[in-house]
Amino acid sequence: MNRPSKTLPEWGKNNCKAYSSRIIPGVSDSYDKKPIYKSERDSKKKYISRKQLSVDDYIQGILNQDRAILGRAITLIESQSFQHRNMAQKILNQLAPQIGQSIRVGITGVPGVGKSTFIESLGCTLLEKGHRVAVLAVDPSSSLTGGSILGDKTRMEKLSRDRRCFIRPSPSSGTLGGVAQKTRETMMICEAAGFDVILIETVGVGQSEISVRSMVDFFLLLMLANAGDELQGIKKGIMEMADAILINKADGDNKTRSESAKNEFERALHYIQPTTSDWRVHAYTCSSMTGEGIPEIWDIVKSYCHTTKASGTFFEKRKKQSLEWFYSLIEDQLKNMFYHHPDVKSKLPQIEQDLSECRYTPYHAVSQVMKTYQSQPLDFDNIP
Repeated sequence: MNRPSKTLPEWGKNNCKAYSSRIIPGVSDSYDKKPIYKSERDSKKKYISRKQLSVDDYIQGILNQDRAILGRAITLIESQSFQHRNMAQKILNQLAPQIGQSIRVGITGVPGVGKSTFIESLGCTLLEKGHRVAVLAVDPSSSLTGGSILGDKTRMEKLSRDRRCFIRPSPSSGTLGGVAQKTRETMMICEAAGFDVILIETVGVGQSEISVRSMVDFFLLLMLANAGDELQGIKKGIMEMADAILINKADGDNKTRSESAKNEFERALHYIQPTTSDWRVHAYTCSSMTGEGIPEIWDIVKSYCHTTKASGTFFEKRKKQSLEWFYSLIEDQLKNMFYHHPDVKSKLPQIEQDLSECRYTPYHAVSQVMKTYQSQPLDFDNIP
């Protein structure tokens, strides 16, 4: 009987807090009663390390569509390590000419609407048409432990077996928009690897979960029948961001209800200003289980791209998204620089204590901590 390998992946050793995933001790081996995977704190155990790749190795592997190297590159992107972050940026900079050739589709909807099943059905249809598909599925992170199940790849059984498809589940890590912080960079890496359709599945849907709209070309909102009348539909702020509304699970006894829901959403859409001036948003029905309506959805996506490219809206939107990303990165970097400032970190506990005892107002506390930061700003290139 072959025993499980005790070789830990690169992200399972050393300071695993830098990564979005980590390894916990496993089930004891019935032979020696020792854990299959020991904690990274066990310095006595030596593990066999994979070959360390250079920037050129990553670039060549990605351009050659090496799925293993692609996965490792995404792990670098998701890492919080200063060294890994620098290497990831070097890789992205050199791959820039290969980026931007795909169709980016964001898919969102309430939990239980069938997003994963729909993506698998749509993905299989795209593979039959000769496309190469990358699925970036974002799973919610626990507010207590920070962990995620990352089970979307398990749900997409057919897609995960096809070499023309790449599925990458990632934890949301508390991101309000339901999209992992590094999803944009991951999307760019997948484009450079030759995937011409990028499907991004968000955690769920709500008034604030619309950040996916700022990184995709086409935004698809999945809904269920009996989700409310047209007035309730208008109140859902997410509808204003959608390029199409799709009533899923329109099969069996639910088909009639789905058609009725489609008509109600169509009426609601008359009262909503479309997000794209030269595109009229409509509601549709489909069944992810039977495949009915799935090919038509892709035809709608292609029609949208053709219409907006002809008018120039498609390219203007991408330029706007780049600027939004730019300013978002500035905010992230400023936040990192602030919280990594040694004087700020040392002073924050006392300020928190003073606030809890109501010694002064939060506004005064902010003023004090900002004075501490401004006295000696942290060098951008030395953020740990």
